[in-house]
Amino acid sequence: MTTSFSPERKIIEIGRKLYQRGMLAGTDGNISMRLEGGHIMITPAGRPKGELAADDLVTVDFDGKHVHGRLAASSEMAMHLYVYRLRPEVMGCVHSHAPYATAFAVSGEPLDADVLPEVVVFVGDIPKAAYAPPGTEAVAASLAPYIDHCNAFLLKNHGLLTLGSSLEQAYHRHETVEHYARIVMLARQLGGVDTLPAEDVQRLSEIRRKLETKGS
Repeated sequence: MTTSFSPERKIIEIGRKLYQRGMLAGTDGNISMRLEGGHIMITPAGRPKGELAADDLVTVDFDGKHVHGRLAASSEMAMHLYVYRLRPEVMGCVHSHAPYATAFAVSGEPLDADVLPEVVVFVGDIPKAAYAPPGTEAVAASLAPYIDHCNAFLLKNHGLLTLGSSLEQAYHRHETVEHYARIVMLARQLGGVDTLPAEDVQRLSEIRRKLETKGS
């Protein structure tokens, strides 16, 4: 039985939201959620994330071994498993090719987090990971310099990945980063971006750390 609070329903709903908000096209992206008992539920390869059904979803163990589901797991499974192994507090991961965030991922421009207070508090740094061929172990390795302290990553020439202490939080961070990337791009078209004072970034970062500690 699939309830409104089941992992299947949560992943299906977030896939639909990503599609409706224009952050996915075709079969782009992947979504995963940590389950009890050491398993991960993840979206399947080659299926539109806005049209998922409960029996499309795949369950694997931490070695990537297929546990349940009629389809093959996402080709980016290694990236998700890497996050869950290194960050035991992470319960959900969302990856898409959100247009504005991905525009920064394919450009030489950084998406620094020191412009809007909400981004500093609820997301933090948004590093650009080195390019790695999609669907390979190299994608996981590209996260290594940042995985212990960041919750959002621009995957160079690839897209956006966000993490959360719940799947919902991972999605909300995803939406926040995409919205933020659009604001920064528009501000640059208007002539430039004013950053927050360094001392306030430090204060806001401390608020984020306290919130994360409280939630862990």
